[in-house]
Amino acid sequence: MENAEGMAMEKKPHFIRREFPPREVSSISLVLLLAAVLLLNALLYLYLNKFYISSGRAETDPSLCPFGYFKLGAVKNCSPWLSCEAINREVRKLKCVGEGAVKKVFLSEWKENKVVLSQLTNSELKEDFLHGLKMLKALQSKHVVRLLGYCEQQFTILTEYHPLGSLRGLNETLHIPKYKGMNTWHRRLMLAMDYVSVIRYLHSSPLGTLVMCDSNDLDKVLSQYLLTSDFHILVNDLDALPLVNRSAGRLVKCGHRELRGEFVAPEQRWPYGEEVPFEDDLMPPYDEKTDIWKIPDVSNFFLGHVEGSDIVRLHLFDIHAACKKKDPAERPSAQEVLDTYRKVLTLLIREAAMPGTREML
Repeated sequence: MENAEGMAMEKKPHFIRREFPPREVSSISLVLLLAAVLLLNALLYLYLNKFYISSGRAETDPSLCPFGYFKLGAVKNCSPWLSCEAINREVRKLKCVGEGAVKKVFLSEWKENKVVLSQLTNSELKEDFLHGLKMLKALQSKHVVRLLGYCEQQFTILTEYHPLGSLRGLNETLHIPKYKGMNTWHRRLMLAMDYVSVIRYLHSSPLGTLVMCDSNDLDKVLSQYLLTSDFHILVNDLDALPLVNRSAGRLVKCGHRELRGEFVAPEQRWPYGEEVPFEDDLMPPYDEKTDIWKIPDVSNFFLGHVEGSDIVRLHLFDIHAACKKKDPAERPSAQEVLDTYRKVLTLLIREAAMPGTREML
C-alpha cells in the first residue's frame, strides 16, 4: 500500500514557477515597446501618405479630365467645357451671392447641379477678367477651382460650387455642430498645409512663377480661396497673378497704388519715406517672396485658438521667423515651408499617439 502511494506521488507532475531576472523582464518590455513604436510609425506613414494623396495636394489627379473637359459630381465621364450657347441654354441663375470690383457672382443651376456663374460688371476691368479666365484654364489642377465653361464674348465664367464658401467663414463653419469634430489642431494645421501647397503650386506652375497679388490684407487673402466640403482649400480668384521671370530680369508690382501696413512685405512698401510723394514709376518691383512673407499671418489664422495650437506655433516658430526676414532672398521657398509643416505634423501626431515614448526609451 505504501509502495503504491509512493508510486502515485512520483507520477504527479511537478509545476515549477520560473522567475525571470529583472534584467530579462526589462529587455522584454523594451522589445515590446520598440515593436509598438515601429507599428505606430508604419500606421503613421500610411495615414500621412493617404492624406497627402487623397487630400488633393498631389500634383497629379486621376479624376481630372483632359484639357478642355470637366467632370462634376458622381458622373464618371468627362464633358467638354460649356460654350456660350450651352451656358445661355442650360444654366439658370438662382441668386446673386457676391460682387467685387471686377465681377458679380451668381449661384446657378446646371442639370440639377449647383454651379457658380461669374459675370463682368466693370467694362474697364475686362482685361483683368480675361486674365483670370486665362489663368483658370491654364492652371486646372487639384489646387484650383474646377472650370465648367466660359463665354468670352459675354464675359462669363462657370465654375464648380462649394457650399462652405470662402475661407473668411472658416471659424463660423467650425462652430457648426456638423463640423465641430474638425476643429482640432491637426485639421487646422492641415488647412495651413493646403494653403502653402497652393502657394508652392503657383510658384512652380506650368506657366512659370506666379505671384498672388490679391493679398494686401488677411481678409483679402481669405476671400481668394474656397473651403471644400471635405475640408481642403482651392484657390478661386486668379485675376491678379503676374509672372516673375528672373532669367529675363522680369519682376512684378501688385497694382499701381501705394501699399501700407505690416501684412504686406517690406519690399512692397514705398521705400523713400513720407517726405517723398508716392510715384508708381519710382516704386521698385519685387518677386514671389512677398507671398512667403504672408504665410505666418495666414497660418496663424488657420491655427486659431484650439487646444494644442500654441504647441504647433512653437514648433513652427523658426520657419515663420525665416519667412519674416527683411531680405527676400533670405526667406525660404514655399516648398521648404511645406516640408517643415509636414515634419511638424508627423512629429506631433506621433507624440500625441504615444506620449512619454521618448522618456521611456
